[in-house]
Amino acid sequence: MRILHVASEIFPLVKTGGLADVVAALPPALAKRGLDVRALLPGLPGVLDGIVGLRPVTRVGPVFGAASVTLCQGRLPDSGLPAYVIDAPFLFRREGNPYTGPDGNDWSDNHRRFGLLGWTAAHLASGELDPEWTPGVVHAHDWHTGLAPAYIMQNPGLKTPTVFTIHNLAFRGIFPMECHYDLDLPMHRANPRGMEFHGNISFMKAGLVYSSKITTVSPTYAREIRTPEFGCGLDGVMRDRAGDLSGILNGVDYAVWNPANTRTAKAYSVDDLAGKKVCKRALQLEFGLSTQARGPLFAVVSRLTSQKGMDLLLAVLPELLREDAQLVVLGTGDGDLEAGFRYAASVNPDKVAVCIGYDESMSHRFMAGADVLLVPSRFEPCGLTQLYALRYGTLPLVCRVGGLADTVVDVNDENLAADKATGFVFGEAARHALGARIREACGFYRDGGDAWTKVQQRAMRQDFSWNDSAANYERLYRELQARNAAGKED
Repeated sequence: MRILHVASEIFPLVKTGGLADVVAALPPALAKRGLDVRALLPGLPGVLDGIVGLRPVTRVGPVFGAASVTLCQGRLPDSGLPAYVIDAPFLFRREGNPYTGPDGNDWSDNHRRFGLLGWTAAHLASGELDPEWTPGVVHAHDWHTGLAPAYIMQNPGLKTPTVFTIHNLAFRGIFPMECHYDLDLPMHRANPRGMEFHGNISFMKAGLVYSSKITTVSPTYAREIRTPEFGCGLDGVMRDRAGDLSGILNGVDYAVWNPANTRTAKAYSVDDLAGKKVCKRALQLEFGLSTQARGPLFAVVSRLTSQKGMDLLLAVLPELLREDAQLVVLGTGDGDLEAGFRYAASVNPDKVAVCIGYDESMSHRFMAGADVLLVPSRFEPCGLTQLYALRYGTLPLVCRVGGLADTVVDVNDENLAADKATGFVFGEAARHALGARIREACGFYRDGGDAWTKVQQRAMRQDFSWNDSAANYERLYRELQARNAAGKED
């Protein structure tokens, strides 16, 4: 089976969020199952610098406003899997964020940049660009690749099945209707039954409408996005395609996220947690926090946005501090929220520390050193940080939405008695609910004794590796190929 994964970012070359981690881990997991897997990536500076043995395959341009476009091929640095790279200097060789300029605003030509990504995927599927390797299934990730199924469907002789994975429906890839004319798609694609969205065009909607199958990154989120509350205006499309929609939970690369490695102050394991106390003290000293606090050390590793519930956390921070607990924050996002956390740190220097930005190495130190990871999201397609936290024995405190509901089992009397609890769950994304659960977590930390340690160990034994997820994706690919073969015979 030949599978082409199409994405805008991949760890460790380019990362703005969990999408990069998924795209880095899923293809190697599939390759271990015997599938022939390749990736297609835009030629961003980090990609061009990081791909090993990059060589040209064919000249493509001029196209999409770029005079020079070359399809290249090399290997991913960690897994060694083959990867195609679209080297279009005019569109992709820009420093900083893949999606926004230095002023923080989206690049004005993003529709061309990511239109080219989908267009190239379709032409790889047709066999035009690399006759030696033609994919049997194209797997496109998030709105940046939403046009790949549309371009494939545009060719009546091309029957390549497509899988489109929603990583976050809130990011819909919306552009003015006039951008449609730059994309070399027929006008009938830009109607309400196609990619038109409230007078604009949406790359996300294109992926939802034109793909053979749709997946999202947790079973609960697959149900939620069919409702107005979570559907971001696309819930009608999701209900129409419910028969082709499935939720496949993301996994974790435990070779990367493992407390036994050397990324932390001291290695530890489920059978020997002594090193975790060393990691906590090291984190407190790194940020100038008191080492005498009686309450737990809470951590945030997140985008600082209202979607992530960071406004709720700021609102209940005084309650957290009254419990003699501490908070460390790593992330970037809304200016007002960043300022709020900075102010809290300035007036509580022994209890609150903030690092604005993202640092991969520091995120490992946070996971190892904290007692509790806060993920109070209003919605969360899957979430990866709570999965990382579980492996580090850092108990997640989460809102019961999306993948958080699928992966964290609440510390309550019933689950403790059944030896199932792995973290703290609250049911409503509201200040009072979050504050109450934080107080209860602080009480359990102070009074739990061996019970806290048992929950930590149970959390660390959870298996959210990519094995099951890769098997589910393989079944989906084989179903599509069988259906496609049957259609050709008919």
